[in-house]
Amino acid sequence: MHELLWLLLPVAAASGWFMARRSSDAAPGRRGAELSADYFKGLNYLLNEQPDEAIEVFIRMLEVDSDTVETHLALGNLFRRRGEVDRAIRIHQNLIARPTLSKQQRTDALLELGQDYMRAGLFDRAESLFQELIENNVHTAVASRQLLAIYQQEKDWERAIRTARQLESMTGQPMSPTIAQFYCELADEALGAHDQGRAQQMVKRALSHDRNCVRASMMQGDMAREAGDWRGAIRAYRRVAEQDIEFLPEVIPSMRACYEEQGNPGAMIDYLYHVLERYDGVSPMLTLAELLVRQQGEAAAARFIADQLKRRPSVRGLERLIELNLGYSEGEARENLLILRSLVGQLLEDKPVYKCLNCGFAGKSLHWQCPSCKRWNTIKPIHGVQGE
Repeated sequence: MHELLWLLLPVAAASGWFMARRSSDAAPGRRGAELSADYFKGLNYLLNEQPDEAIEVFIRMLEVDSDTVETHLALGNLFRRRGEVDRAIRIHQNLIARPTLSKQQRTDALLELGQDYMRAGLFDRAESLFQELIENNVHTAVASRQLLAIYQQEKDWERAIRTARQLESMTGQPMSPTIAQFYCELADEALGAHDQGRAQQMVKRALSHDRNCVRASMMQGDMAREAGDWRGAIRAYRRVAEQDIEFLPEVIPSMRACYEEQGNPGAMIDYLYHVLERYDGVSPMLTLAELLVRQQGEAAAARFIADQLKRRPSVRGLERLIELNLGYSEGEARENLLILRSLVGQLLEDKPVYKCLNCGFAGKSLHWQCPSCKRWNTIKPIHGVQGE
């Protein structure tokens, strides 16, 4: 509210100046009285903190010319940010319709109107304006970013890829990791259509743009596993740990299943021991404990977890340790362990598992594009005592 009131002060001043100029050019009489009445009516609204009513009065009085274009643009921008998109559109459309605007002023108004349409969800109209700006070689970077946002919302990944490449060429901003995600989206579409060949092709293109694309490696592993290619799947899953070890928990269950299909759980145990030397998360430790239960029994697994918890405190690890100890506890000791397990379960209940490093969005599902800030590759598993 205060921002709008401050913005209206120069509008009121400009309106007063315009009124005075028109009154001095015209014969005194009814016209001057009407202007004066409107002006003081607008001031009254302004002083009574009724900015919406004041705006209607002042804009009606304030003709569009080279001295007032910036004020109109600023008002339209403010309306858009306040969510009053219809008003913003009216102001910017009114500007564009004026034949007296310079080329720069018109393109500025076109850019603002395109963003109004974006906010209103009128993507076809917005796209047309942004393409016009690019064709005229003005506001090209901003217009390209807006087009990229449109194509992502419409899930038009082919055009998103082309636009991202153009944007990279214009600005020098690296777009390869984002382009890799677009190819992964195309791979997902191909999998949905049961087109394994195209999916494989899209995943390979993703990795050609970003060799550290974790998502592409995970998809390769899943496709190889589905095809019964256990060695190929393991190779892809192990690549994930080399690309970004924070995503290791995402592939450990699948990797374990592949080793078991090969009849070689010992290789999984060796791999997990190796990983524990450079990864402080709890998932490898818990998986290794499960494998030790099979090989050496629950007591050995419990000792292993207890030793690991000294170096990597974890609520999830403590919960598993309690469960293992419940197996050979009785009486009061068992009752105490049950109480502890209940408390630990409450600590873990409804806790988010993933967090966006850009905006802080947190949730229980892994998103490759943050639902909040719309950035790609910014969501990671949460670490810490109550996380990974």
